[in-house]
This record gives sequence, structure tokens and C-alpha cells, in this order.
Amino acid sequence: MPADSSRDPIVFTANPLDRVTSKRSDGDWVRGQIAADESLFLPFWQLRALIDVEGSANIAWQPREAVADWLDHGPSPVLLGSDNGISRFAVAVPGNDNPAKGGPLDGRGKFIDVRSIAPSLPVGESGILAQARSLLDWHARHGFCANCGAPTEMREGGTSRQCSNSACAHQHFPRTDPVVIMLVIKGDMCLFGRQGVFPPGTYSALAGFVDQGETIEEAVRREVLEEAGIRCGAVRYMASQPWPFPSSLMIGCQADALTEDINIDPQEIDDAQWFHRDQVRDMVANAMGTEGLRMPPPLSLAHQLALRWLDED
Repeated sequence: MPADSSRDPIVFTANPLDRVTSKRSDGDWVRGQIAADESLFLPFWQLRALIDVEGSANIAWQPREAVADWLDHGPSPVLLGSDNGISRFAVAVPGNDNPAKGGPLDGRGKFIDVRSIAPSLPVGESGILAQARSLLDWHARHGFCANCGAPTEMREGGTSRQCSNSACAHQHFPRTDPVVIMLVIKGDMCLFGRQGVFPPGTYSALAGFVDQGETIEEAVRREVLEEAGIRCGAVRYMASQPWPFPSSLMIGCQADALTEDINIDPQEIDDAQWFHRDQVRDMVANAMGTEGLRMPPPLSLAHQLALRWLDED
């Protein structure tokens, strides 16, 4: 069963920007938008986004003059898209000194970790943060060509890089790693696991990366079998979530268990257990607690998948 559209959008989704795919390959147009007085810029410092924390939290978009020094002397800004004809960019602020504390952006907002602030932002703004953080992180990591080692240069407003070596000229594109995350169901029971890094009492849905040459359904069955020793049959897509740490796509599924006996791989997880629907309801309600059994917070897709399963009752 797909995600219930009546629910609030999942965090990091619902990005409202028009990504202007047909225009971003025109370098002159992109440069013109960077120079345009009406364009707006979202500064990031150490992959933290500038947030307006006066009243309700919002992205602290800045006019060109506020970030001009970094546009002229730092990394090229990344074109995120357009909103009502106004171009929006993300710009990486270099250096170790926080420019919002006594620097050029003092009084304009606060640099905040994306994961911590995203649930507090208006619908859609968390999706913009996911896009911006993923792209800026990718550009910071791919300054050199993996094919020949020469420096690479930003292209298409930030959706690609190209090798500067004319004999190579290899194009590089941002990667998104697909990850399956699944509720394994058997009647009114649901399978959750936990790792040692989880807070005590926290259990979550099993998850793992999709291998090369593997379907989503095959990845779900393989991961559940590897981690918990449970064989699964039918697999149903439920919902997805961009996860910009650094750049994954969480693909949420339900899987019907064919077996019940748990045999965990201790290299993968510390524990796995079957939980009754009533227990899961209590664990969801206790997600923000500090004691007892609980799910991860509402930010996580595991939490949202559990809510959707409970809605089926």
C-alpha cells in the first residue's frame, strides 16, 4: 500500500522549487542569474544551513550583496531552482570562523545542522535543504577527476562536473545511493532490529543498500535474510525519503515474512525481535522519550512506515 497522501509530507520531501532543467545547461543564463539583483542565496558553513530562528524557523535566504565576497572568491554557487521566476542558489562559505558570529552574516540567522532543524521547518523547506546539502557535499568531495586525476569544474549550475583535461573531458554526475528500509510483517507482528549505536530501548526497521544488478524486492529479501535470518515473500513499496547524509534515497517497503525464527548476524545488528501491533503503537508514541521501548523520531522513514502500518488496522 503506498503512502497515505492525507498525512503530512515526510521530512526532506516536497521540495517546491522548479529545477529549471531546460535552462541550467546554458552557462550564460546561469551566470546572469548569479549576478541578478533579485536572486536569493542560501549560505552553508561546514554543511550547516543558515536558518532564521526569530519566531518560527525558516531558511534564511540572502540577497546577493550579503554573499558577494564568497560568490566572487569562493566555490561557485549551486543553482537549486526557481521559485516564481526568482532563482535560488546554495553557496558554500569557506573557512573555520562562523560568519554568523561577528562576521558578514552576523544578525542574519544561525548556522544549524540540517538533521536537527529539518523537522521544525515549513513543508518543503526541508526538501530544499536535502537538495542543497547533498549537492554541496558532493562538489566538495569531487574536485578531481576519477578518470585521470585532473581538476574538475562545475557545469549545469551544479548538477555535474567536467574534467578540465581536454584529453579526458570526462563528465561526473552526483550519485544517489538507493537504500531499502522495510517493515517485515507477519499478521499483527512486526520485525524490528537495533544496533549498538542506538539509544537503549530503541528499535527500528531493518535497512540496507541496494546492490548492483538487484531489484528493490530482491534487496529487501536479501537484507532481511542476512540480518535476521527471516525469509520474505511479497514486497510492497510504501514511501521514499531523500536522506542527505551524504546522499541516499530511502525506499520504504513492507515485506511479508514467510518464516518466524530469528537468527541475527551480529556483524550487522545487535538484536531483532517481533513486536505486536499494540507494542508498536506504544513505541511510536514514545519516540521522543528517553526510557522504555521506542521507535526513532518522526524525522525517520522507519517511524513514518510504522505509522502507515498502524493506520491499516
